[in-house]
Amino acid sequence: MFALFDDAGKFLAGRVMSEADSSMQIELDSGKRVKVKAANVLIKFAKPAPAEVLAQGAAQAADIDLDLIWEVAPEEEFSFDELAREYFSANADAIQQAAMLMRLFDTPHYFHRRGKGRFKKAPEDILKQALVAIERKKQQALQIAQWAQELAAGTCPAPIKEQLYKILFKPDKNGPEYKAVVEAAKVSQRAPLDLLKDAGAIDSPYQFHFKRFLFEHFPKGTGFPALEAPPIKDELSVAAVRAFSIDDSMTTEIDDALSVQGLGTGTVVFGVHIAAPGLAIQPGSPVDAVGRARMSTVYMPGHKITMLPDEVVQTYTLLEGRDCPAVSLYVTFDEATLEVKATESRVERVPIAANLRHDQLDGVITEASLTGGAPADYPFATELAFAFRLAKHLKAKREEVRGKPETFNRPDYTFKLLGPNGENTMSDGIEPKGAEQVLIGTRQRGAPLDLIVAEAMILANSTWGGWLAELGVPGIYRSQASLQPGIKVRMGTKALPHAGMGVAQYTWATSPLRRYVDLVNQWQIVACIKNGRTAALAAHFKPKDADLFSIISNFDGAYSAYNAFQSSMERYWTLRYLSQQAITELDCAVMMNGLVRADTLPLVFKALGCDSLPRHTKVRVRITGIDELTLDVHASLVARLDEATPADQGDSEGAEDDEVLDNAGPLTLAIDVKDADAPAPDTASS
Repeated sequence: MFALFDDAGKFLAGRVMSEADSSMQIELDSGKRVKVKAANVLIKFAKPAPAEVLAQGAAQAADIDLDLIWEVAPEEEFSFDELAREYFSANADAIQQAAMLMRLFDTPHYFHRRGKGRFKKAPEDILKQALVAIERKKQQALQIAQWAQELAAGTCPAPIKEQLYKILFKPDKNGPEYKAVVEAAKVSQRAPLDLLKDAGAIDSPYQFHFKRFLFEHFPKGTGFPALEAPPIKDELSVAAVRAFSIDDSMTTEIDDALSVQGLGTGTVVFGVHIAAPGLAIQPGSPVDAVGRARMSTVYMPGHKITMLPDEVVQTYTLLEGRDCPAVSLYVTFDEATLEVKATESRVERVPIAANLRHDQLDGVITEASLTGGAPADYPFATELAFAFRLAKHLKAKREEVRGKPETFNRPDYTFKLLGPNGENTMSDGIEPKGAEQVLIGTRQRGAPLDLIVAEAMILANSTWGGWLAELGVPGIYRSQASLQPGIKVRMGTKALPHAGMGVAQYTWATSPLRRYVDLVNQWQIVACIKNGRTAALAAHFKPKDADLFSIISNFDGAYSAYNAFQSSMERYWTLRYLSQQAITELDCAVMMNGLVRADTLPLVFKALGCDSLPRHTKVRVRITGIDELTLDVHASLVARLDEATPADQGDSEGAEDDEVLDNAGPLTLAIDVKDADAPAPDTASS
């Protein structure tokens, strides 16, 4: 005696070795014996052999007319053997019964399972819906196969090109477009990015990187809704100062300016004046909503995406020749000792006498000219000389708190993109195309004009941060617990020390036209100026305000992403520079794990042969390949130029190394060709 039984949805058959009331011992053709519940035994038969029943039953099942058996099946629940006798004959044998069982079991859209060997036919409306879905799935499978074939042949179907960035970085792994790319990559045995590039899905490496960023952070585009800059309703007095700003020539969001009064009197009043959009833009207003959505201006070589519309920026920017609304900090110093005697904050209109541009004046305004060692033939010479003296004093005081001096061993790199006619893309407001000529220059960190501005902003941010805390008004602070490796700067609402700056507390409040947290802090500072000791009651954000924590979280994420994008675009243009200048060898310093840093370019990459070399070893490497799409550099060691330098490389290096290591490698995708073997993946793999 033989028996066919259901083993967790799989049909098996074998010889019955023994039988009890509730179970059987059945020996399979493999020789394995299994204990089977009697309820799971569906067919008992004497012939033919079990293997033949399974094989012939499966073959005959495929020939059973589904529409016919659905028509003749009873409306009520039935057993497979009943329908077998109705369809084949009253004497349906074991093979025919097995065939009917398999056919019914494999077509749940026609027949619903109701227990071991029992079924109920699906209602007509449900059956029609199921058949439509099956046909749709069949057509989708054919579409996937066709798209995969086209991709492998070098043509990109339009639906895949339209969803390129979604497929690569935020894929719906059940989508036909994604499946087609995975299938084509697997069949052609090529990397998905190479496959898509050769199929014409990617217009250019530059557009790929730029549009990828827009896809992730500006899915609705970078345009602004129609907005008008709200007017400042406060009656503001005009300050008795002649203020000047110091920025790059391409800067349009002029947030800050300086003034110096009382030189030669023994008491000098040093003014830091910050553009005051917070006097007009109110929390929750349409303009505020735009700024809060973007959180910051996005910078990249040759282009930028501003936080606020240009019409709004130009209303509040500190443009020369205008009396501009400003939030001003006045610090009174003893002219000889530079001891702080008093501080005062005001909202007022500040006459902006000049917008100085450091890229035009760095060669003129030098340390020698500021200290009397060279002629000072430029505007605001005496004011700048005092500001430089003060900046050096403030920096020294901060370094006492830090416990060691700030050292900057590497320059800042500047990028200038030139169009086909030599025009500067940034000044002309032209979005780069990716083929422009790139010029990479350097500015030494801590240059006199930089130092003046940096120390003035630190003075303002630390002073205002302390004042907010004194009045019990919450603000957004940046703090760092110590200078130990791995201790990073954090944002929060508490006035905590910033070890890296060497100050007791530090806010961001000096760039309200291009950083949203600065605008938030400006609202709080203005409340302090207007209300004094009762400011905590009048300020928009109250202590432990959940909205403030939400702003911090959103800003942190956006700002990190924008900085990473800026780094990736600088890397792209550096690779373009290597190609344009036909540079094949670079002198570098070894970092770690085979990474090297170019001496004269902002570029970190892996070089074969450098893995075992000590940190800071000077080497020469040969560039053997550049991939502008993945931003990868292939290089190998040519020569070791000297031994590792044991000297201290500066406390700024460790933190910067942490940042560059994240951007030193090739592009990471969220697409996995192994998904071709997985029917319904849930997570992205990179």
